[in-house]
Amino acid sequence: LSGQKEFALDFETTGTDPMSCEPVGISFCWKEGTAYYVPIGDVKGGFDKAGLFGDLKRVFEDKGIAKVGQNIKYEKLLLAVNGIDIKGELFDTMVASYVLNPSKSNHNLEDITLEYLDLKKTPITELIGEGKKRITMKEVEVGRVKDYCCQDSDATFRLKKVLDGQLEEKGMGKLFHEVEMPLIDCLTDMELSGVAIDTAYLGAMSKEMEKQLEKITAEIYEAAGTEFNINSPKQLAEILFVKLKLPVVKKTKTGQSTDVDVLETLSGSHKLPALLLKYREIQKLKSTYVDALPELVNPKTGRVHTSFNQTVTATGRLSSSDPNFQNIPVKTEMGRKIRKAFIAGREGWSVLTADYSQIELRILAHFSADPELLKAFESGRDIHTHTASLIFDVKEGDVTPEMRSIAKTVNFGIIYGMSPFGLSKELKIEISKAKDFIDAYFEKYGKVKAFLGDLVEEARNDGYVTTILNRRRYLPEINNRNNSVRQFAERAAINAPIQGSAADLIKIAMINIFNVMNEKKLRSKMLLQVHDELIFEVPPEEVKLMRELVKERMEQVVKLNVPVKVQVKVGENWLEAA
Repeated sequence: LSGQKEFALDFETTGTDPMSCEPVGISFCWKEGTAYYVPIGDVKGGFDKAGLFGDLKRVFEDKGIAKVGQNIKYEKLLLAVNGIDIKGELFDTMVASYVLNPSKSNHNLEDITLEYLDLKKTPITELIGEGKKRITMKEVEVGRVKDYCCQDSDATFRLKKVLDGQLEEKGMGKLFHEVEMPLIDCLTDMELSGVAIDTAYLGAMSKEMEKQLEKITAEIYEAAGTEFNINSPKQLAEILFVKLKLPVVKKTKTGQSTDVDVLETLSGSHKLPALLLKYREIQKLKSTYVDALPELVNPKTGRVHTSFNQTVTATGRLSSSDPNFQNIPVKTEMGRKIRKAFIAGREGWSVLTADYSQIELRILAHFSADPELLKAFESGRDIHTHTASLIFDVKEGDVTPEMRSIAKTVNFGIIYGMSPFGLSKELKIEISKAKDFIDAYFEKYGKVKAFLGDLVEEARNDGYVTTILNRRRYLPEINNRNNSVRQFAERAAINAPIQGSAADLIKIAMINIFNVMNEKKLRSKMLLQVHDELIFEVPPEEVKLMRELVKERMEQVVKLNVPVKVQVKVGENWLEAA
C-alpha cells in the first residue's frame, strides 16, 4: 500500500453508524481485477484492530497517496473514531455520480456499477438478509465477506477512472475536486464534534406541550360535539364531512383527504380544522424534536451527532439526517423555542451564528443584471420594502408591515417560479389579485422576467441548467406533454441555478473558514449548516476573531455584482444568536 500513488478502500462493519459500529474487515484495490481483504477482530483469521490500525495509520495519513472510496466520509469517520485521520487527495465515487446527475434517486454502489461499468454487483441482502432475519456482517462466513468486500473496492477503483473522465468532459472537474471533495474534511469534523443539547429544557418543554395538547384535545371534542381518535384520518373524515357536513376538498384512494392543505382550506368555515392544525403542529414538534433529541444524545460524547448528506438534494444543497436539523421551523414561535435547546457544550463558551442576508435575491440580481434590483442592493435598501413600494406604487416611507410581508412573499415566490395560483394560496387572496402582484413585479423588474424566461429556454434547448460553479440540474420533463409535469420542470429551471448557486457559495465559505480555523489552530468548532446559516461553538477568547473571520470569509467567497451581506450574532444558545 505504501508504494502506491492511489488505492481504493472499503470497510465492512457491524452497522450503519460509523461512530458506534465495529469494523469486520477492510479491502484494498490499486489494480483493476485484483483486491485484498483483511479480516478484523474476532472473526476467522481476524487481525487485532489496534495493531492493524497502528500499522495502517502512516499509510492512511500519507498525503502523497490518493484515497478512493464510495461514501468515503463513512471511512473517514470510522477511522477518526479509531485515532486515524485520512489524508491525501480524496475521490468519492458516490459524490462524483451525484455531481454528474443530482436528479438521480440514489447513488449507491450497486446502481452506479451497473450504470457506468455495466457490471451487476452482489446485493448486500444476499449476505445479511432482510427484515427480522437480518444478521450483521460479523455473522457472515469470512470467505463470502471477502468476496463481497473485494468486489466493492474493485468496482470503486474502476468507477473512479470513468467518473473522473466524465466530470472533466462536462466541465465539472473543478466543482468536484475543489468544492465537493475538500468539503468532506469539513463535514467529517462537524459530525464528529456534534452539538450540545439542553435536555432539561426540552424535558420541561415536553411537559408544557403535553398540557397544551390536553387542552386542545378538549377544545377539539367540544367543537366536534363528540370524542373520537384525532389521529385516525378515517374517524376525522367522518366528523368533518358527515357529521359537520363540511365540503370535501380533495379525495384519495381511501376516501376524503384530511391533510394540511384541506384543513387550511376549511379553517375559514369552521373552528375545528384550525384546532386540528394547531394540535398537529404541537404533536409533530414534540415527537420529532422535543422528545426525540434527548434520545439521540451519544452516551460517549454527551452530544447529538447528525449526518450531513452531499448526495440527496437535486439543487446541490446539503441535507442532514438522524436527526434532520434543516427542518426545525423558524416561522412559528414554538419552532423557534426548540432552537433555545441548542447550547454551547462547554462552560463559558458561546454559540455564534452567521447568516447570509437574502443571498438568493442577491444572486438573482447578479444573474439578471436588473438595474432596479442592482440599485436597491447597492444602496443598502430593505429589498422587501423597496419591492412593496414598487408593486403598490407608494413611497417607501408609506409601506405598511402588511405590504412588506406581501412583497417578501412575492420576492421569494418569483425565485421559486411561483404561479398566480401558488401565490394566491400562500397569501390567501384571489388568483386575479395574485396575478396582479406578479405582473406589477415583472413590470418594475423587467430584466428579471427576461432572465427567468431565458433559464426556461436554456433548459428546453440543453436539457439542463447550471449554477455559478457550473453545477448541472438535468430537467428531461421540461418538454413533457403533461402540463403539470412540464410546469414543475419550468419552476425547477428557474429555482435550481439560484438555489444551487447559494449552495455553492456556502460550501466554499465552509471550506475556507474550516481551513483558516485549522491553520490558526483555533479551539472554535463549526457545528451545523442550516440552509444559508452556519453555527459555531466559540470560546470567550476567540469570539472577536471568529466574528471577523466568519463574516469576512462568507462575504468574500465570490465577487457578485451586488454586495454580499452576512449577519453574525453571538449568544448562549441558537435562539439567542439567531
